[in-house]
Amino acid sequence: MTTDQGLSLLLICATVLLFLSGRLRHDIVALSALIAAVAVGLVPADRAFDGFAQPAVITVACVLVLSRALQVSGAVDWLARNALPSSGGPVRTLLTLCGLGAFLSAFMNNVGALALLMPVALQIAPRAGLTAGQALMPLAFGTVLGGTVTLIGTPPNLIVAGFRARSGEAPFAMFDFTPVGLAVTLAGLAFITLVGWRLVPKRQGSTGEDFDTGAYMAELTVPPEAAAIGMTLAEIEAKLAEAGGQIVAMERRGTWLTAPRASRKVIEGDLLVMEADLATLIEAAQPLGLKLAERDPEQESRRNDEVLLREYVVRPDSALAGSTPADLGLRSRYGINLLAVARSGQRAATRLREWRIRAGDVLLLQGQAEALSGFSAHAGFIPLAERDLHLPRPRQALLASGIMAAAVAAAALGLAPPAIAFTCGMLAVMITRLVPLSDVYDSIDWSVIVLLAAMMPVADAMESSGAAKLVAETLMTHVAQGNAVVALGLILVVTMTLSDVMNNAATAAVMCPIALGAASALSVNPDAFLMAVAIGASCSFLTPIGHQNNTLILGPGGFRFGDYWRLGLPLEAVVAAVAIPVILWVFPLQAVASNP
Repeated sequence: MTTDQGLSLLLICATVLLFLSGRLRHDIVALSALIAAVAVGLVPADRAFDGFAQPAVITVACVLVLSRALQVSGAVDWLARNALPSSGGPVRTLLTLCGLGAFLSAFMNNVGALALLMPVALQIAPRAGLTAGQALMPLAFGTVLGGTVTLIGTPPNLIVAGFRARSGEAPFAMFDFTPVGLAVTLAGLAFITLVGWRLVPKRQGSTGEDFDTGAYMAELTVPPEAAAIGMTLAEIEAKLAEAGGQIVAMERRGTWLTAPRASRKVIEGDLLVMEADLATLIEAAQPLGLKLAERDPEQESRRNDEVLLREYVVRPDSALAGSTPADLGLRSRYGINLLAVARSGQRAATRLREWRIRAGDVLLLQGQAEALSGFSAHAGFIPLAERDLHLPRPRQALLASGIMAAAVAAAALGLAPPAIAFTCGMLAVMITRLVPLSDVYDSIDWSVIVLLAAMMPVADAMESSGAAKLVAETLMTHVAQGNAVVALGLILVVTMTLSDVMNNAATAAVMCPIALGAASALSVNPDAFLMAVAIGASCSFLTPIGHQNNTLILGPGGFRFGDYWRLGLPLEAVVAAVAIPVILWVFPLQAVASNP
């Protein structure tokens, strides 16, 4: 083993361990690995950022913008409204729902596809006799499977295509993944809809009914000579701290104020609305002279027309993940109240202002409709409340669909490289203002872009130093013992296992050099091994952290970390059982003999 090989292996092991630990976000880990590779001389300094110019990176960014255009134009809502059944049993409902999710994921960001269909799934699940989790987990897994069908379906496919091009061959075309990906998707959907959904634990999800607002919302009046008169709302909240609540609204002289400022002083006749434990609130309010108010049905009806309660789930890529309500300044900046938080089906046990928001949490927010929709779009939250599917902009929906179809056709027919085809599509979206120009760059998941661009030079260093070939030869000699079919299965299983605990794009970047080294050591067709990496990196079903879609359903489905393997493990077995023979049929191992 040479010095460069030893440094490469040490660096890649440290990087994988950091990915697995989850202490740092994946883009930070990737950048750290890149800088370390430059520092020890594995990557030349003047080529450290060549990854940002790679076609795969450009294509991912453009596809995310095109996906956004399909979402905001209403094209996907129209498709869901016309494709999903209005009634039917669990099998029919799940087959249609998961099939639609898989189809959308083949051509758009699979996280976006799941986000669009989650409210629909929650709406139709009770009619089909399903719990929220029994609808959400099959849908999430179906959208993950659908991403394997085309070049643009998921970042690992683009990474694999990039490594094929860097090895001196033409990159994979748009539908080169389809024979294997479609076979895996159809087999996976059949298993999920016929058998797999029965394996999903029946848990209470955090979807609306989980938040019993009537149990903890109370109204207090300020009678004459009350000690609270002249105090600020912040001072009153401090006095009522034992009740563990907050003042979420107030009414003064017939004017209803949502999320009033903490510095506002209380006067006689005010009505304060509190989110609190009612049992302790009454006792804590007595020294202040506050009294429980009698409910006025007419006033309540008017308020309910003005103020909405809606549930939202936090996306994995939300910029606000890791923040507390106090950090966000919901009242002062947005005029919104955070009334409750649930994680894995359980309400928060701590004060809300101290709760650190995580991906998959479900938040109950209160505010005006415009304020809620604007904030949720900025924050990266997905509404879980029942919604009406409609087509607000039919012309724009047709235009967005046409632009996406034209970009796919141009790439598939070889009229332009995928990066150019989808860049033209993104440019068309910008010119036609299908996505507001201010939102175009917000549509791109920059953490994934940085991850891809940073890991490519690191993976190249692993390959150029011979470390990847060394690892591959060791695996082939001591584990596969020179059997190419066993080696192919080993690459698939190892990739799938890594993808269950680390980012799938990072997994593909790490495993591609090893796969190429294995094919070289066995003198067989490298395309078969690259395809095994593509399938294995995408199909992660054992944990909520293996894929963003798995994380997204954690709260709404009320799932725990160990719930995923019950459906995920047999599904991964189905994927492996179908993928290996199909790969061997489509990409024969002996094909390399005529083209060494």
